[in-house]
Amino acid sequence: MSEGLNFSKNDAAEEETPLLQVRDLEVTFKTVGGDVQAVRGVSFELYQGENLAIVGESGSGKSTTATAILDLLAANGRVSGGSALFDGKDLTKLSRKEMEHIRGREIGYVPQDPMSNLNPVWNIGFQVRETIEANSELRGRAAKARTVEVLKEAGLPDPAGRLRQYPNQFSGGMRQRVLIGIGMSARPKLLVADEPTSALDVTVQRRILDHIGTLTSEYGTSVMFITHDLGLAAERAERLVVMYKGQVVEYGSSQEILANPQHPYTQRLVAAAPSLASRRIQNDVAGKSSPTESAEVKQVSLDKLAKPHVVKGEPLIKVQNVTKVYEISQGGFKKTKFKAVDDVSFEIRKGSTMAIVGESGSGKSTIAKLFLKLEDITSGTMTFDGEDVGSLPKNKLLAFRRRVQPVFQDPYGTLDPMASIGSSIAEPLLTHKIGTPKSRRKTVAELLDQVSLPAATAARYPNELSGGQRQRIAIARALALKPDVLVLDEAVSALDVLVQAQVLNLLSDLQAELDLTYLFITHDLGVVRMVADDVTVMRQGEVVEAATVDEVFENPKEQYTRDLLEAIPGANFEFGKSA
Repeated sequence: MSEGLNFSKNDAAEEETPLLQVRDLEVTFKTVGGDVQAVRGVSFELYQGENLAIVGESGSGKSTTATAILDLLAANGRVSGGSALFDGKDLTKLSRKEMEHIRGREIGYVPQDPMSNLNPVWNIGFQVRETIEANSELRGRAAKARTVEVLKEAGLPDPAGRLRQYPNQFSGGMRQRVLIGIGMSARPKLLVADEPTSALDVTVQRRILDHIGTLTSEYGTSVMFITHDLGLAAERAERLVVMYKGQVVEYGSSQEILANPQHPYTQRLVAAAPSLASRRIQNDVAGKSSPTESAEVKQVSLDKLAKPHVVKGEPLIKVQNVTKVYEISQGGFKKTKFKAVDDVSFEIRKGSTMAIVGESGSGKSTIAKLFLKLEDITSGTMTFDGEDVGSLPKNKLLAFRRRVQPVFQDPYGTLDPMASIGSSIAEPLLTHKIGTPKSRRKTVAELLDQVSLPAATAARYPNELSGGQRQRIAIARALALKPDVLVLDEAVSALDVLVQAQVLNLLSDLQAELDLTYLFITHDLGVVRMVADDVTVMRQGEVVEAATVDEVFENPKEQYTRDLLEAIPGANFEFGKSA
């Protein structure tokens, strides 16, 4: 292992045999340019009933380590060294049939991209039931009853009524909950959860994590979290593995490491953590950088975000009494009406950032779709720069879409898997007939640099990138047309904290330089505290509370808002207190 590793073991656990023992694991991918070693000499242990978190930036090897253990590597990847002993068996040496028997029954898996891992042509009930029948002896009514129970355990409202619905009828967070339910359905010995709560709001996140905690205590289930959420790691994991460029740089007690990080990379992670950053902003009335910041983290410094954002603009966007009603099929010709947005009103001033927060299914993403004219408004009005968005004629739609650009929460679903990254980023320029092929290539390189990706990424394809890297591509593409408004739907939820800080700095720079207006849909209240001027809190399609960010965070008037603030993972943990 690398020098400077910080090891800390639970003395009681030393007498036990680890449930999972990874030793000197190496993973190699075959590429056109030769072999690439993505994981190098990774070692750690996980005991029965224990939680372990693996953290690191996108591309650090944390998800590759998990998929290697589960024998789910891409076709060009292989375990090229080391071992992974699970309950006495070396997973890297098992046959495909032996591994398929263990996977699902003894090791549950929650992948990080819900839309890519749920079949769009099968209803949710069928997909959950199929997994239950594959990993248990349950059939018929018993399997159906267990299917409803799994969805209920995962925190889905009206689980029985959701069985006939399809993935596209679920919000991103609800789809993620389905995957969590599938992963936990067989009550496995080990649950590998790759960014299991990245798409969830904090209250649902807490319920899911509490349920995983129940499994740990009642059934002795061990959990391996792959996450970029340091708050989750501090609050829910006994042990922490910090990975950087395919190697472990720090390993031991999660709270000890996050309170007193030793490796420079871990120190940078802790300094960029949103919860820590939000406290620095809150306590920094002089507009100077936090005393805890150093030259080491200058490249991801949130200093400029600590300065008060002066908003002088008139309302650019007005939402007045907007309602959206969907008709949901109940089988056959029977349909029921569902009110996703109920009489919502707010205004966004030019040059400001409005954040909309709330639980999954609260209607916040539906508001974004309505404004982007991806869905039709049932009643009410939305105006942009004095024009009614709902009644825009076709000849004005292209100009509207040039001025208003989206960044959705599911980057893989918005990128053409058959198109190169360079082509995807250049597509808006081509559609709007901007520039020459040469100038467009130059613009693509500049945009990749802005989102901290090398120019060579232009020749790669979406399936070759991590989830965080794909999200950065989506942001780069949205910036290509230099729009007036960005609609950011969970735009930084898939990013590790270092890249998240870089992207938020970038968004702040662009807003200051170009007078951009942002509609920011998010469940991450730490991000809201850092970047938004105003916030609208939604629940079940209605506005619960709306005010400036300072008013909502410092003096929330509604109990629901207070619940959201109290549910932030690791909210009370002092990151880097000894650093």
